[in-house]
Amino acid sequence: MRTFIAGLLVCWCLFPSVADAQERVGVERLLQHVEVLAHDSLQGRDAGTEGAAMARTYLREQLDGLDLQTFDGGLEQRFTFTHRRAEEEREGVNLMAYIEGQVVPDTFIVVTAHYDHLGAQDGDIYNGADDNASGTAALLEAARYFTQHPTDYSLLLLFLDAEEHGLRGARAFVADPPVAREQLRLNVNMDMISRNPADELYAVGTHHYPRLRPVLEAVGARHAIDLLFGYDQPDHPEQDDWTMASDHGAFHEVGIPFVYFGVEDHPGYHDPSDTFENITPDFFVQAAELMLDALQELDAQLPTVAPNVTK
Repeated sequence: MRTFIAGLLVCWCLFPSVADAQERVGVERLLQHVEVLAHDSLQGRDAGTEGAAMARTYLREQLDGLDLQTFDGGLEQRFTFTHRRAEEEREGVNLMAYIEGQVVPDTFIVVTAHYDHLGAQDGDIYNGADDNASGTAALLEAARYFTQHPTDYSLLLLFLDAEEHGLRGARAFVADPPVAREQLRLNVNMDMISRNPADELYAVGTHHYPRLRPVLEAVGARHAIDLLFGYDQPDHPEQDDWTMASDHGAFHEVGIPFVYFGVEDHPGYHDPSDTFENITPDFFVQAAELMLDALQELDAQLPTVAPNVTK
């Protein structure tokens, strides 16, 4: 795996249109993460496969150089799930670490992104660059940034497996978290954030948790891309309600407030064309920057925007 990664970095070229780094996001690292995780050699990162194990090796290498803390069980949380296509029992692996809060260390914001995708099917590789190498890359950048700029509350950084098999990694986490569930105050989930030529990013969840909206609106006003709201009302058609569309759904089911950052479906959604070459880099960098800004604001106003209402 190390040889493979080194080879990619030698040939990797930065998009010139995003050469100016933002304050929080390392542009070159951010794009590198997506290119590595969406490379053909990972065969689409299907949960329980060698490709997913290769992705975890890369994630571990990135996290090892950061000043992160782990819980008593270590970095990994293992669980079993039934593979949808193979109809067999497999093992999934979540990775988790945390950055201790400077003021209230025993209360956590859980920041999530799933690193698995659909694998290889009928001779095609479903690389999953946007879904969800992009959110995984942003979570790596959040880990790097917040180790240097700690928040008031602790950040639990959670790289989830088997999302594509029914949020299995997220459900395993909320069923057996490393701390008491009432210490988990908010979930911020990132899934599909790198591909939108219209420069539109959605923040989903404010219908259920309206106290979040004023904070997110203020954050959105500071950025060039459009931060939109919606896709979270249960009286809308199922395809227009994203409440359970990604890992945040498992947190919502147990009463933990969430905000989900993502884009509308595009031609690459669950398609072999979801490749590194087809992301929109300018938008991606700005979306990652916005989300790190949002994390800082949500941390600053946590007691107001997300009171502890877990079930």
